[in-house]
Amino acid sequence: MELGRLLRERRSIHVFEDRPVPPELVMELLEDAVWVPNHRMTQPWRFILTYGEGRRKIAEAVRKINADKEADPGKKKEAGQKFYDKIMAIPMILTVLMREDPNPVVREEDYAATCCVIHNFSLLAWERGIGMVWKTHRWLHDPIFREAMGIRPGERAVGNLQIGYPAKIPSAQPRITAAQRLTVIDQA
Repeated sequence: MELGRLLRERRSIHVFEDRPVPPELVMELLEDAVWVPNHRMTQPWRFILTYGEGRRKIAEAVRKINADKEADPGKKKEAGQKFYDKIMAIPMILTVLMREDPNPVVREEDYAATCCVIHNFSLLAWERGIGMVWKTHRWLHDPIFREAMGIRPGERAVGNLQIGYPAKIPSAQPRITAAQRLTVIDQA
């Protein structure tokens, strides 16, 4: 597909078909996705791919986090179960991590590069008929989730990519044109 068209047609997918995405295909897409600009070639990213019964690990951690946060004791179980069921309905989750450099300039460059990996992955997946949405839930930073997923000290969870074959493709949302946000400085 032409790149410009691919950029305009890609959508964030929230509803997936009940069919698995081959993990080998995700690995193939990631091998291409990591070819991003990375100023110091730190390549700070790491990925955790969760699917099938493995999703229970995330679902259980999130159930506990949300139940613990619920103030009403009668609603604790209900709050946790809602998120558990949502996670188990997602065919595949890719947790994207980034090693946090102590130098804030390098850390910012690394975050930008890691975000580019995510964007590349989303385009490559879309080109192959796979949809995803990038989620940055608050529980990505919770010690319960971090421990359950084996997130190391010094790693930042940049997001969970919910991956699957689209059951429903939303309409395009309007965009502000680049021309409306462009300032040109001409030194002639």
